[in-house]
Amino acid sequence: MPRLQPLPPETTPELKPFFDFFLGTLGFTPNSVLTMQRKPKLVQAFAQLNAAVMDPQGEVDLGFRRLIGHVVSKVSGCLYCQAHTLLGAHNFEVNDEKLADVWTYSTSPHYSPRERIALDFAMAAASQPNAVTDELFAQVQQHWSEAEIVEILGVVAMFAFLNRWNDTMATPLEAAPLAVAEKALGSQCWSAGKHIESQA
Repeated sequence: MPRLQPLPPETTPELKPFFDFFLGTLGFTPNSVLTMQRKPKLVQAFAQLNAAVMDPQGEVDLGFRRLIGHVVSKVSGCLYCQAHTLLGAHNFEVNDEKLADVWTYSTSPHYSPRERIALDFAMAAASQPNAVTDELFAQVQQHWSEAEIVEILGVVAMFAFLNRWNDTMATPLEAAPLAVAEKALGSQCWSAGKHIESQA
């Protein structure tokens, strides 16, 4: 059961442009944002942050940015965000093989050394306490520019907010991300999906 119910979008009509922002990437307004609307300025700020972090003009591939969000959410244990990031990656044309191997990226032939070090960095940055070492940061710098590193860390930081929000609120998962997650990860974990469904 959600701890606070998502409110219908029409509850706060002035937020419609911000709700509509999510239609382009997800196809629906997420329940996390519908719960946030109790504080409209929070929705506005989050939509602006999301637009900046996931800017299509950025240098890091949009689908890969969602995979970064996925491993960060795995570190935090946020099943809602894990499912959402798989849907986002799928919507930005990350192939099924890559989605299926996201939890074994370190040995998967579908991930390049450059991608592996970025995901290692993201997982270390998401850990508590922070596990990024000077050595790891130097390895990241061998593969990614300073601007790209800032983009990657922006994704990590945004999902740290979302992971805490959604796990605390027990945000109910929508059908579309659950379906993609079950297809991508199947028996690896998506008994987790049943756990999320039980919150709805």
